[in-house]
Amino acid sequence: MSQKHLVCQGALCKCKFGSTPDKLKVLTQSKRYINDKDCSEKLMATHKDIGKTFEKNTFGSCAKMNNNPCQVVVTEWSVYYDKITLEDNKGKALLEDSKATCPIGSKDCITIIKHGQIAEPSAKNVKNASPQAVAELCPLIDLLDEDDAVYHIHE
Repeated sequence: MSQKHLVCQGALCKCKFGSTPDKLKVLTQSKRYINDKDCSEKLMATHKDIGKTFEKNTFGSCAKMNNNPCQVVVTEWSVYYDKITLEDNKGKALLEDSKATCPIGSKDCITIIKHGQIAEPSAKNVKNASPQAVAELCPLIDLLDEDDAVYHIHE
């Protein structure tokens, strides 16, 4: 699984026959969160997330249906990580290169554009960072107290 991210709720997906992306919605489990310190938004997606599993359930107009509105229905996922299985739904973890099949489109016509995870540095991350790294990444922040890692934003 080197350098591949797990996919979570909110992942942006597209169909090669559609005109607009849609966000993945995890409906098959409600306990396993990733990349979410409050455990309230980023449910882990699995290969069991099939059916109408997108926020709007459309990828816009569908080229396979003479540009009529798309009605997404995922029938299967491929290229998932089979070394992680959730107890809740026996689902295997989706990866950023996983692909989904729609019966109107074709096998693997739906791909993941963004896996849905977002880096959220915590106060502890900032405290443990070197002052030089913070200054390089955030030039508008001054380190006031090196021991307590208290920062001040330039106004």
